[in-house]
Amino acid sequence: MTEIIPEYADLRPMLQRDRASAALGMVIERDAPGEAVVSMVVRDDMLNGFAITHGGFVFALADTAFAIACNEDDVVTVAAGADITFLKATRGGQTLRAHARRRIRSGRTGLYDVTVTDDTGDVVAEFRGRSIATRDRMPR
Repeated sequence: MTEIIPEYADLRPMLQRDRASAALGMVIERDAPGEAVVSMVVRDDMLNGFAITHGGFVFALADTAFAIACNEDDVVTVAAGADITFLKATRGGQTLRAHARRRIRSGRTGLYDVTVTDDTGDVVAEFRGRSIATRDRMPR
C-alpha cells in the first residue's frame, strides 16, 4: 500500500494516497456526497509552448474533482469516460477551481458535471464525466 501523503492525512483513504493530485499541488476544498471542489495554482511547469496552461492539467484538475464526487460510498467507482470543452486560456500563477456535481447516479453508472473557473470567476472549461461502480470496496 502506498504511504499517506502528509498534506492529505486528514482526508478519506482514497485521497490520502493520491500522489498524482498531491504532486500537482491540488487542494481539496470540499468533499461531500456527489459534490467536490478542488483547486490548483498553475505553475510555470504546467504551461505549454504558448505560455498558457496545458489542457492536460486543466483536465487533471477536473478529473480529480469528478473522482471525489463519484466516490461517495465504500464502492470503488472509476471513470467510464469523460469529455472536456476548453473555454478560456489561463496563465502561470492563476488559481483554477473545479466544482464537480452529480447529475444522476443510477445502478452502477453515474453522470457528473465539472465546471473549472479561474481566480476571476470566469469559466475556463466544462467537463462531463461518466462513472462506473466496480465490485471492489474502498481500501482502508
